Amino acid sequence: MTDDARKQRVLIVDDASENIRVLAQVLKSMCKISFATNGKEALDLVASGPPIDLVLLDIMMPELDGYEVCRRLKTSEKTKNIPIIFITAMAEEEDETRGLELGAVDYITKPFSKAIVKARVRTHLELKRHRDVLENLSSLDGLTGIPNRRRFDEFIETGWRTGIREASQLSMIMIDIDYFGAYNNSYNHLAGDDCLKRVAKTLAKGLHRPTDFAARYGGEEFSVVLPRTDLVGAVHMAEKMRKAVEDLRIIHEPSPVSDWVTISLGVASVTPFKEGTASFLIQGSDRVLFEAKRAGRNRVKSIQL
Repeated sequence: MTDDARKQRVLIVDDASENIRVLAQVLKSMCKISFATNGKEALDLVASGPPIDLVLLDIMMPELDGYEVCRRLKTSEKTKNIPIIFITAMAEEEDETRGLELGAVDYITKPFSKAIVKARVRTHLELKRHRDVLENLSSLDGLTGIPNRRRFDEFIETGWRTGIREASQLSMIMIDIDYFGAYNNSYNHLAGDDCLKRVAKTLAKGLHRPTDFAARYGGEEFSVVLPRTDLVGAVHMAEKMRKAVEDLRIIHEPSPVSDWVTISLGVASVTPFKEGTASFLIQGSDRVLFEAKRAGRNRVKSIQL
């Protein structure tokens, strides 16, 4: 990874271009810079632009002032954890109190000291980096290293909302390791853990787009979420995963299905709709997974919802 790729991104929001120029000059060596000259532009950029790690926000701007921009960022699930520093000429104690009560992490008054701005930005970027690391760790399954059920729940809810907005297909694959209980009983739990890790790695490796997602759903169950993917594409992905796990050639003598560890997969696709929830898709994929197991396991079953 290059030095540039490791840099965090700071959004400077100010209706005075000279202030943006000075702040960008001060900070350009330590972070990537984005800028907006009004509140609406800032909100649009945060929503659809590159990920923002810190916002430097002026208060006195036309139409949407900094307080309102801060309020909207802090009430959105997607942006509430982005730290905000007010940089403003409003120097009264009640102004600062209001800004901090809205959720800002710091308040700097103009005219500002370049050294102070640089030091505080560095501090809050470092804190943001540590929070991101902890957040990522809390979203991973401790055994397999892939996302856990908590992260799955977040991801599929986001996928459902995106599908509504775009009127695009959302697909899910529910996966179960065949006769895993028998495997554990025959080869002990350490071998079972190793089996889970190898299967998880294989499933994750099978994803080719950054928008695709695999998680440990619980026990010996895994789930794959495929945004903007129709049933044909999802079934094709499921069959590749089924074969990839079988090709691991993990010996499973107690299995009545195969000499090797195998998986059963249930695939469901839907165009998300406002009246429904992601649980509709989850239940659909779970239902066809049960059909795959009832039909003999080591196979894919699918449904268009």
